[in-house]
Amino acid sequence: MTVTTKIIRTTLILQFLFYGLFAIGQNATNRFTIHQSVQSRTDAIFDSLVKIRRDFHIHPEVSGKEKRTSEKIASYLLSLGLEVKTGVGGYGIVGILDTGRPGKKIAWRADIDAIATDLPDVVDFPSKNKGVRHICGHDLHATIGIGIANVLASQKEKLEGTIYFIFQPSEENAKGAQMMIADGLFNLIKPDEIYALHMTPYPVGTIATKSANVFVHMTAIEVEYKASSDQDSLVNFTKELLSSAQTYNQSSEFWDLKNVFNPELGVTNPNTIYKDFIALMSDFNIKKTDDKLKVRIMVHASSIEKLNTFLASIKSKIETSKYAKELQSVKFDFMEEMPVFFTPMNNQELTNASMKSISSIYGEQSVIPLYGMGPFSFSDDFAYFQELVPGVYFFLGGANYEKGINAMPHTPTFAIDEECIRTGVNYFSSMIIERLNN
Repeated sequence: MTVTTKIIRTTLILQFLFYGLFAIGQNATNRFTIHQSVQSRTDAIFDSLVKIRRDFHIHPEVSGKEKRTSEKIASYLLSLGLEVKTGVGGYGIVGILDTGRPGKKIAWRADIDAIATDLPDVVDFPSKNKGVRHICGHDLHATIGIGIANVLASQKEKLEGTIYFIFQPSEENAKGAQMMIADGLFNLIKPDEIYALHMTPYPVGTIATKSANVFVHMTAIEVEYKASSDQDSLVNFTKELLSSAQTYNQSSEFWDLKNVFNPELGVTNPNTIYKDFIALMSDFNIKKTDDKLKVRIMVHASSIEKLNTFLASIKSKIETSKYAKELQSVKFDFMEEMPVFFTPMNNQELTNASMKSISSIYGEQSVIPLYGMGPFSFSDDFAYFQELVPGVYFFLGGANYEKGINAMPHTPTFAIDEECIRTGVNYFSSMIIERLNN
């Protein structure tokens, strides 16, 4: 190789490195700029979003009757220039933001219904609909959903692909997701990924999640025997067997539910006591008839595998006990008076990617990794969507303990720090942009 050839080759390599680094720098600058635009837009519309949230809160509507809420949302989405489908599975709405350029198709879901309750409202803008209140935060969810739509519509020329905004009715009675699916939701839209959030008592300015299930698996175990002359012995045996098979005894710190958020014991600690457990969550229900004896109790498990192992173990122990001849059946089933419960199951790859993108833009303190789940009786039919489309379900912090706001859903004093609207719109607008441009 001549000296001239070496010089030319070296020059070409240096040019390649220079332009490569320049391109990387430009991409980083562009990425930084678009997220600055997200935050500027969110700040500009924040006060209007607070007014919208309060309007939803003042006029709550229970599952299946979300007519006014639905009309308000549809009108807002139309004002942004989105294609809007109404009446999907009842009062469900779908807003479609098509950038006109090929790319990923990403869905964001927000639930919109309220709860029937006579508990008094604790805010300065209480519900005007007697016996109905937004005690779960769906007024916030709907507001954040339209806020994200506003922000992303303002960035449309910088994006590729399509964003779908699903506003779901009837989450509280666990029917809305199935109703929308049955009404052809996924014939209207074809998302590659789907995301959602729920208000929680994490500090405002944070989001939290984990891969796999984010709520416990809930069911009831029912042991049925033939009638016996010594039914008390059967009952005592079954109670003792089930109680001894659960993970923690009644003196354990596990049962103080304040510990769910304890940094040393709770779900944010990799060594949490809430990540691998079986727990009996109700009193024993005993039903005696002339020919049958039934023992039933509610069970929470940290995983479906743990639940199935528990069932197999209980069944085996009863079948090999001295009471085997009286045994009729051991069932794992949902309580007859309760709807089927599902827990959202987060896709691991999408969970990791979305948490990483949010923390890289808004700081590591913005994202709280979870390692377990509290034994609360929560569920969300968003799980039905996740059965068809991979996605992630997030918890959004709405608590401000200095102001006395704990943001625990379904509690009499439920309230939120409205600054979480800004957090939700910023974080998830940026996350969706990252997913589109990835």
